[in-house]
Amino acid sequence: MATQMFEGRGHAAIYQKYRFGPGKELRRAIFAYLQEKGANPAEMAVDVGCGSGQGTRFLAERFGKVVGTDISQAQIQEARATPSPPNVSYLVCPAEELPFEDASVDLLASFTAAHWFDIEKFMREANRVMKPGGCVAISTYTVDVSLHYGNCSEKLTKVFRETWDLLLKYSHSRVKHVLEDYKEIFEALPFPDKKRITDIYDKIPMTVAGVVGYLESASPYQVFLKNDPEAAKTLLPEMEKRLLEVMGVPSRETPLEFWVRHVCILGHKE
Repeated sequence: MATQMFEGRGHAAIYQKYRFGPGKELRRAIFAYLQEKGANPAEMAVDVGCGSGQGTRFLAERFGKVVGTDISQAQIQEARATPSPPNVSYLVCPAEELPFEDASVDLLASFTAAHWFDIEKFMREANRVMKPGGCVAISTYTVDVSLHYGNCSEKLTKVFRETWDLLLKYSHSRVKHVLEDYKEIFEALPFPDKKRITDIYDKIPMTVAGVVGYLESASPYQVFLKNDPEAAKTLLPEMEKRLLEVMGVPSRETPLEFWVRHVCILGHKE
């Protein structure tokens, strides 16, 4: 069974507000692969571990029907409460028990979620539901992150990474899959026709408040908050104060760029 995280309504709401969807370069890599493999007609896509739907909604432009699934009722409630195209729907279910017919899915996708799954069971289920000729796209953003604003990008990134390094001490053991660029997940994918791309970089528009919210939504911060509430509640305001001082601006709504590296596993079922 998947590891259950992001369960509380409060955490799900933060997740919906501050987590970003797949960036332009990641989307381009996925759609280029689908085109290369001739994955048409593009009828049905499933986004497994969809959270509050950031990755689910962008698939709607290429597929007739898109279903986001997640084990968390709270996350699915957030996804359903957010405006989506009419061909998008959401279901509560485990990643390892998908309620779809055999050979019924053209694209099985997962964005920054697969490290929480029972990998062996999920891969068996993926093989079952995918059509011959269908594709898999499993991605995650990594901890390889930098902040960019004017001529102080290096200093901003240092402040962010000091905070992130502290939070990583509270990471669940499954985060090792992210730190290892999804190598084990790639090896478990049961299709010979597959590849792993580890150098997709996206520039995500954010604000200082968005950077703080992103860290607040991260599972290590939520663990830190439970273990040491007083320290956790001062950590992010302190980081925000330092970021604003480095930038020389008063407003937490000041825009900056959040540069992030993605890993993407792509596979084709023959």
